[in-house]
Amino acid sequence: MHPAYSVIFFTTASGAGYGALSLLGINALFGHLPTDRWLGFAAMAVALGLITGGLLSSTFHLGHPERAWRAVSQWRSSWLSREGLLSLITFVPAGLFGIGWVFFGQTSGVWAWFGGAAAVLALLTVYSTGMIYVSLKPIPNWNNRWVTPIYLVFSLATGATWLYALLRLFGLNPYPLAVFAAIFGALAWAAKLGYWRFIDGAPATSTTATATGLGNDHAGEEGRVRLLEAPHLEENYLQREMGFQVARKHGSKLRRIALVSGGIALLLLLGSGASDGVIGLLAAVVAAGLTGVAVLVERWLFFAEAKHAVTLYYGAERI
Repeated sequence: MHPAYSVIFFTTASGAGYGALSLLGINALFGHLPTDRWLGFAAMAVALGLITGGLLSSTFHLGHPERAWRAVSQWRSSWLSREGLLSLITFVPAGLFGIGWVFFGQTSGVWAWFGGAAAVLALLTVYSTGMIYVSLKPIPNWNNRWVTPIYLVFSLATGATWLYALLRLFGLNPYPLAVFAAIFGALAWAAKLGYWRFIDGAPATSTTATATGLGNDHAGEEGRVRLLEAPHLEENYLQREMGFQVARKHGSKLRRIALVSGGIALLLLLGSGASDGVIGLLAAVVAAGLTGVAVLVERWLFFAEAKHAVTLYYGAERI
């Protein structure tokens, strides 16, 4: 699949924003959230800014962005509509939670319940995002049990990492949050390794023979179905959007870049808590930056390595 940068930014930015928002809401429910108004302003600005920026960027991939509002009308049957509807609803309790924190300096009582509601809706939105891809049966790399959990764990890991860096900028050192970010980061990369092994070793679900209904896979070399001639003289939309291919050696290199960047970020997170000074602050900020780079690369590969069944009609022999 063609890795559209607008969708990559959407899934990474909004994922981190929803992860941060969910952690803020959960900590408010348990009474672990500082009441500092400036911290509240910064934290909500980062979380809602990432969410809003990601949602707006996703509309750039639409042929008619002005019709994006119609997506929410099909929520009974479409995960895309459910995601859109949940993302809009989430702003309501999140906004009320932010008002209580920023304007009244309150993170408990009814304001905490608003935060808890925002946390639940944020996680449901990320779950819906993952299910959009899982529901696409013509793309085997997405239509499997790994995708949605990976989206959820990465959301919490990136949200916690960015939130910890922000708190360090305010002179706080909530080391349990750093440990949480490191644990969920490790879980995320372990799950991603499992996903990569799964798609690399998964048997073909469709071939040119099954797609066309001509011949079969056991008919020998003479009965094998092949493309005789390209259906078009020039590349068309389907080939551009769904026929993107990344070389195996480049894919392997990008996987290593993502894993190494993510691994270094985990070590920096664990080490940053040992220092309350500038070194600890720098370690937290660098960890957030490396996490962003690693997840961007991971998400680019998520799209670039996916193969759509329609490519069987344009030269691919199996997917």
